[in-house]
Amino acid sequence: MSNANDLILRGIARDESLTRGLGDEEARMLIDWLVGWAELLTVTARTSADAERLAARLCRRGRAISRFVQLWLEPRSRGSAAQLAASERFTWPLPSGQRTDPADVMEHILNWERQHQPA
Repeated sequence: MSNANDLILRGIARDESLTRGLGDEEARMLIDWLVGWAELLTVTARTSADAERLAARLCRRGRAISRFVQLWLEPRSRGSAAQLAASERFTWPLPSGQRTDPADVMEHILNWERQHQPA
């Protein structure tokens, strides 16, 4: 299953839809987080198909987090960001209103995800 794992990790690293609209720092943080989880998931998956399914689910979550960060940073879109968070069932607390740096918002979310959420 090692080749499948490598393909999954390369796919994450090359998937522009995960980082589209993010700055370099936020994109790097998100990809690092995704690759870390994907490595863990692919090692623990029973089959290549399971690994691919779990990685796809993880990438969907990553795209939603990316979109949330983009929406949150536009004050007029914060309602949309909150709606997205609710529809995706994100359980992390919304960033404070003072958080306007995209890297801070991404760090807030990913730190919470690392501490509280299985992917």
